[in-house]
Amino acid sequence: MLRMKDKVALVTGGASGIGLSAAQLMAREGAKVVIADFNVNGAKEAAADIQAQGGEAVAVFVDAGDEFSIKEAVEFTVQQYGKLTSLFNNVGLTNLKKDLDVVNVDLDEWDRLMNVNLKSVLLGCRFAIPHMIEAGEGSIINTASMAGFTGDAVRVAYGASKAGVVNLTRYIATQYGKHNIRCNAIAPGLILTPAAQNNMPPDVLDMFAKYNALPYHGEPDDIGYTVVFLASDESKFITGQTIQVEGGHYIANPTVPDFEQFMKSHHTLSN
Repeated sequence: MLRMKDKVALVTGGASGIGLSAAQLMAREGAKVVIADFNVNGAKEAAADIQAQGGEAVAVFVDAGDEFSIKEAVEFTVQQYGKLTSLFNNVGLTNLKKDLDVVNVDLDEWDRLMNVNLKSVLLGCRFAIPHMIEAGEGSIINTASMAGFTGDAVRVAYGASKAGVVNLTRYIATQYGKHNIRCNAIAPGLILTPAAQNNMPPDVLDMFAKYNALPYHGEPDDIGYTVVFLASDESKFITGQTIQVEGGHYIANPTVPDFEQFMKSHHTLSN
């Protein structure tokens, strides 16, 4: 049984990484998928790959920092497939060179991240919800981040924007639930997207692995399968939630790995 038969999904940031995984898996489950990305050539390649595997997908350009561009992507989806039932707001930016601590964060970068990471989610929902009401159903999934739940040494703008996504998700769920529209978010931990693999040194990956409860890192499909679940009717009684998909990285007292190492060392010394 196809879990997303008769669904029409718009995926922003769908040309690579988490968005690409979600688009592929939703198409595999029977959804008609529109892949929207600033990298429109990558989106076209992704759509062609889905078509080659027997799925239905098309590509469209989107600039998540531009209101009109987001509206166009939504309208294109409805024109292409007649309706819109699933929206995956998955565009997000981060900048370790400018997004620093509170005293030193570049204020232009703060505004840019709030616009792309948070306002784009608002706009995607703003333009999609009327079509979902017309369709009689809707499931919106927003990409938040574990940075929206924790403090860090840097990336104050990114963390604040993702915290905004978490609460915006609750507002949308509250305001449009009676229209049979659900809204949930996913908060990934470290996911081995191509960008992460290309930009994170092995020592940094090992650092994250040390504090995971599970003995491995997350992969794009770990988020993609969660998106399929939330977009399908299997989750029809779930709304306003943020599902943390992070390998148990944040569930324990942060001293646990160091304490375990201390105990091993102490045991060795006592013998």
